[in-house]
Amino acid sequence: MTIPTSANGRTIPNSPNTPNTLDSGKARRWRAAAAACAASAAVVALVAGCGTDTTAGVVPEGWGTLRTSSVTVAHPPAFTPQGAGERSEYNAAAATLAEGGKDVGMITVQLDFTNADSVEEAAIGAEAGIALGSTLGKQREIEVAGPEGRTEARRIDFEFTEKGSRIKGVIVAGLDSANKSYAVRVDAAKGRLGDGDLTKIIDSITLK
Repeated sequence: MTIPTSANGRTIPNSPNTPNTLDSGKARRWRAAAAACAASAAVVALVAGCGTDTTAGVVPEGWGTLRTSSVTVAHPPAFTPQGAGERSEYNAAAATLAEGGKDVGMITVQLDFTNADSVEEAAIGAEAGIALGSTLGKQREIEVAGPEGRTEARRIDFEFTEKGSRIKGVIVAGLDSANKSYAVRVDAAKGRLGDGDLTKIIDSITLK
């Protein structure tokens, strides 16, 4: 098979009916503690609201990992990683699924494969590597794990026929933390890679 990421800071004025005991040392300590709690709650809410989850993509138990300088992706145990001398010069990492001595599935990672200033441009560049005559689906916005939380990417689904076999493919493309293009591509003959495993592969993509 060829495969060419109030706590609003305002001061509340004293009420005319507020007793002077609020100025006691005990009351001052109470107000300081309350302010600290409010500030902590505000920080927690801010973090949750901004989606700053820094958890890396999950590697399922028993799976292997393809590692490159800027992107990692997990592969099912049935896939065999290719060494530098085995894979295409265009691939920074690759793994194949063989059946009866024939490759029926492949996962590849390409880095800095096109000059791109945006995720959209990276996805367009990745589409250029899809064979003519393929059935091409619409680009979809997704997110992958990154060093500072979830990172925007694009997913492209497509199908093509090779040597009589219908191949289902998916590319996840975007910009890494150095703003260089990357593409993770998964190709498999129909019926050889379940949708569950495909989802796990995509969910495992992590930018360094």
